[in-house]
Amino acid sequence: MSGMHECLLALAGLGAALAGFVSLSLAMDRHWEQLHGRGSEPRPALKRWLHVGGIAGLAVSLLACIALRGAGQGWVAWAGMLTVAAVAMAMMLTYATRGVARLGMGAAAVSLLSLIGTAAT
Repeated sequence: MSGMHECLLALAGLGAALAGFVSLSLAMDRHWEQLHGRGSEPRPALKRWLHVGGIAGLAVSLLACIALRGAGQGWVAWAGMLTVAAVAMAMMLTYATRGVARLGMGAAAVSLLSLIGTAAT
């Protein structure tokens, strides 16, 4: 596996984990209120889609890490990706709440483009 291929897989894994955590956090009423104001909450259908998107993002991240490092070390790499993504989300929710949605969309786009680049190489 080439260095570029490994870099794209790692970027896809991190981006998918970050997008997944953003989606899961916005499905929580508390974090939704932080972003949209007190007393607001997501519609039930949107909340379900945010849960599904979050789970899908974390699953894509796991698959990218397993493709990167194999079945044994892929789980360890995934734990590292989840840690980095969770710390980034905690910092964003604490200090730059308004940027959380943009971060999630950007991370999903980076992940998708990295996966497309991986398939092309």
